[in-house]
Amino acid sequence: MEAGLSLGSNMGDRLACLREAQRRIVALPGVADRGRSPIYETEPVGVAPEYQHLKYLNAVILIDSQAPAQALLAQIHGIEEAMGRIRGSAPNLPRPIDIDILYVGPTIIKDADLCIPHPRWAERSFVAKPLSDLRPNLIIPGASQPVRTIAANLPDAHTIRLFSLKW
Repeated sequence: MEAGLSLGSNMGDRLACLREAQRRIVALPGVADRGRSPIYETEPVGVAPEYQHLKYLNAVILIDSQAPAQALLAQIHGIEEAMGRIRGSAPNLPRPIDIDILYVGPTIIKDADLCIPHPRWAERSFVAKPLSDLRPNLIIPGASQPVRTIAANLPDAHTIRLFSLKW
């Protein structure tokens, strides 16, 4: 089933971190690569003042996965941890990699560990814009408009800057 994943990095060699995360994801058993958005540079959102200078690189990748969403989440957490992500008590700490599941086909899940579609995807240009580059006509479960329309109407659309078309 097709899944959209958002990747972000604001520590170390950010581009290398995105590349490595994408490589590890498509190397998972039963996963096929279906596309990569351009890479964007963005201001951090919701971070403490001392981390405000650490800009993110963000992108979206599409995969086909045979794994159920919960198993995919466990695999993604394993990749994040292997790449040095430390989950802490403070939200939005700097990290070499952050991977979020945006959607998994028509699946809707709302439990303590996993919400699909991602509950804030449509509020963030750093997610909606790269997703719209790949799947502009997609209507994510629970949304009433295609991704391209949502991305174009976000108030922070001006804060996202193209970083690279190439991975």
